[in-house]
Amino acid sequence: MGVRHILSVSELGTETLALLVRRSLEIAQNQDRLGHPLRDKVVGIYFRGSSTRTRTSFTVGALRLGASTIAYGPNDLQVATGETIADTARVLSGFLNALVIRTNGPDSEMKALAAQDQMAVINAMSEDEHPTQAIADLTTILEEFGRLEGVHILYLGEGNNTASSLALAVAQTPGMKLTLVTPQGYGLPQCCLESASAYARQSGAIVEHHHRVDLLPRAVDVVYTTRWQTMGVPKADPNWRTTFRPYAVTPDLMARVSIDSGTIFLHDLPAVRGDDVLDDVLDGPQSRAFRQARNKLNSAMAVLEWCLGKSEQRQLQKRRVSSAASD
Repeated sequence: MGVRHILSVSELGTETLALLVRRSLEIAQNQDRLGHPLRDKVVGIYFRGSSTRTRTSFTVGALRLGASTIAYGPNDLQVATGETIADTARVLSGFLNALVIRTNGPDSEMKALAAQDQMAVINAMSEDEHPTQAIADLTTILEEFGRLEGVHILYLGEGNNTASSLALAVAQTPGMKLTLVTPQGYGLPQCCLESASAYARQSGAIVEHHHRVDLLPRAVDVVYTTRWQTMGVPKADPNWRTTFRPYAVTPDLMARVSIDSGTIFLHDLPAVRGDDVLDDVLDGPQSRAFRQARNKLNSAMAVLEWCLGKSEQRQLQKRRVSSAASD
């Protein structure tokens, strides 16, 4: 089985996305029985921006699966001195089995790195998407409710890379519903909305997007927000906080949209307490944000297995064992 890349949720498809979410939950429930399926693999961790959860998740996940890791900072590779991405990819693919990369820039760099078939390239966040975060999000929801079908998510805040990946993931999950409510001028990119709408028509999911906090849906299963300044990048409008303030997740907002106490709160973290979410929500009984962060490790492991072909080998072995037992 050759390598696979994960650059965008849109490239996964309904079946593969569901497989990765199920496997992530399996890993969460069976951490002590994983073995070391990647013991002969080497995973590069290349982050050109800060990261607490994603970088740690992929590093720890690779080690737990038996792989060796090598970390690169923003100035450690010769692309910093002018080597082309294509040449870098040709060199690294002779050493590494997978490269986990965060650029904080457009997806074009990752696509150039993925233009070879020896080394898997995994998007650990770009300017456009955060695909492995979406897998962790759906894993947390499946873990909480035992299903994805029929689950309604209310997303509040900026239409950033996390929101884009969430929209594309929900759109490919039959029966799910996502309502995105964002400040005017800070919504999802039109191309992402069009893609999500197209996937939703095929799967039977629903993705809605508007800007009015006075028209929030009632009785949702999940309330989700993210940091208003993605990666801490300042906004051009000096008064942007005034624009965003009505979209903060407060106890009153949770009470307005909750199904009794059954609604949960998610946040991809880091949170800016007092801005995007108040302490009483983030630390409250409805919050699953820190369990969601833990599931980033499980989703990273599921992604590494799948990209390096070990997921199919494991499933084939299971079928063989089952067939032998029936004989």
